[in-house]
Amino acid sequence: MHLLLPLTLLFLAFFSFQHEAIDYTSMVFPVNKHTDAAKPLYSMTLMTAYVNVQWHAKFLIDIEGPFSWHDCVLVWNSLPKSSCPNNKLCAGPISCEEFECTEVRTSYSYDSPSCPPINNSSTLPGWGYCTCPVNVMNPVNGKCTQSELNVDRFAANSSDGRNSFLAYHGINLHAACAPSSSFQSFPKNVSGVMAFSASRYALPAYYYQSWIKTSLALCLPSTTSSPGVLFFGEGPFYLLPHSDVDLRSLLSYTPLLKRPDSFSYYIGVNAIVIKQRSFEVVENTTARLSTTEPYTMLKTDLYHWVVRRMSMVTKRMPLATPVAPFSLCYRMFFNNGTLVDLSVPDIDFSLQDGKNWTITRDNSIKHVTKDVACLAFVDGGAKTEQAIVIGTFQMMDNFLLFDLENSTFGFSSSLLKMNTSCSNFNFTNSFETYPL
Repeated sequence: MHLLLPLTLLFLAFFSFQHEAIDYTSMVFPVNKHTDAAKPLYSMTLMTAYVNVQWHAKFLIDIEGPFSWHDCVLVWNSLPKSSCPNNKLCAGPISCEEFECTEVRTSYSYDSPSCPPINNSSTLPGWGYCTCPVNVMNPVNGKCTQSELNVDRFAANSSDGRNSFLAYHGINLHAACAPSSSFQSFPKNVSGVMAFSASRYALPAYYYQSWIKTSLALCLPSTTSSPGVLFFGEGPFYLLPHSDVDLRSLLSYTPLLKRPDSFSYYIGVNAIVIKQRSFEVVENTTARLSTTEPYTMLKTDLYHWVVRRMSMVTKRMPLATPVAPFSLCYRMFFNNGTLVDLSVPDIDFSLQDGKNWTITRDNSIKHVTKDVACLAFVDGGAKTEQAIVIGTFQMMDNFLLFDLENSTFGFSSSLLKMNTSCSNFNFTNSFETYPL
């Protein structure tokens, strides 16, 4: 730990100097789309700081997970330096006797019947205390794995909403070390999960500085070639080429709801509307927001209505053989060698306070092959507890603001209509080398 102290002081001095010159309002992270796993997923990039190594790491974004976890090993004593294996990230353990261990296990843990029982038999050589085993749930394959609770340190670039700067902001949080084998199903070069849920052990709960407001702004890219952006802070927020338009001015707002038995975020939905016809959902229905589900899932009766209604209003369009997991697909056609866009109506989520979240063609139709495009909603089953789960395909190129202090959710609909996208943030200065 003696190596981290001077580096931390250097980081704080640099940060304080830069903060006087520029009005930082948020922290900023690049967001990458991954299509090389079992389902499309999104990661954020941040800097790690450990005993003998420092690098940039990619973590899956999970707005439902109770705490963060990643590929690392526990080392109770950083002296000698060789106690941390080469090319491994090392972190300090939490004892099974500490309050945080008991609280995470009893109230803030991943919960699944597939998880193994927890015991305190594990110890580190020379430490004298048992470690704190906790279970984590793999969002790719759904498997439960045992990990070890620890305290981690990360860093993020600061932002004024327009640019990313080399003024790093340190992040200390409880996380868990999982074995490298836990990440074999993850996208390439992604080695962790960062939790942004309502849990007290998710990342938002660790922000108490007066200049950082607990607002999460998320803009998922639709392409793997250019990053989107995640802000943590109050804004303003800008995307090129509209450097004078604060994205907050484009948002509609609805209450951000929480449930006592869940760390997820919800919004209230009254109906789904397609071309002036609506399906009224059961009173007090909520839609869960998810960054690990690729497509919006609807309870069977609601899903069948959406498919029937969309089939009716697009009955002149040629159908194609369905491609799993979708059941309504269209045959693409070309005019003089140019692909003709499908003419499909918008889908509106009519929210409880009278606002509409409009899902345009870009977020409702997925091109699965050169010749076939499908309605990108899936059947969640007749017995599912959650009637609506809004997935990432419907979030792409939408600017979403989770105002956690005021419990409101802001949404823009597709930014493509405004001649911009989530890939248009200026990351020119991001993650250049500077000691943490």
